[in-house]
Amino acid sequence: MDERLDEGIDEVVVETGESVLAQLEEANRALSDEREATLRARAEVENVRRRAARDVEQAHRFGIEGLVGELLPVRDGLELGIRAANEEGSTVESLAEGTSMTLRMLAAALEKFGAVEVDPAGEDFDPQYHQAMSIQESEGVEPGKVLQVFQKGCLLHGRVIRPAMVIVSR
Repeated sequence: MDERLDEGIDEVVVETGESVLAQLEEANRALSDEREATLRARAEVENVRRRAARDVEQAHRFGIEGLVGELLPVRDGLELGIRAANEEGSTVESLAEGTSMTLRMLAAALEKFGAVEVDPAGEDFDPQYHQAMSIQESEGVEPGKVLQVFQKGCLLHGRVIRPAMVIVSR
């Protein structure tokens, strides 16, 4: 065989081998970069998961902070009422007025947070919202009407927290 041909083949093999090695090194660098990016992404996902868990825990612990802030003036009003009841010259009327004002403050605070009072006197009995404590005959009242409310109910954003306890006409 011709020596020049052998030299050309050797050169091609060397060049091809060097080219393959260069490509392999580049692929290894790219793989290493991708591994690092994957590790960073996993770490970021773990950090987000931890932050979300911490945020949920904080929401559970302090979610009623606004409600408590609204109820504190109600407590203050009740304390003032007790002090006023123990003072000389206090009257039933002034105590009733103070208690009514405190009750309005409480209702406003609860309503602000989505709690709605259920007072079904005279309405049709609805087992979704009312709990029948008794059934009673009543002349002049059609059957299935709420005659008397023992205890008002409560809805929170439309969901029954406590049904109204009622007497129903037969």
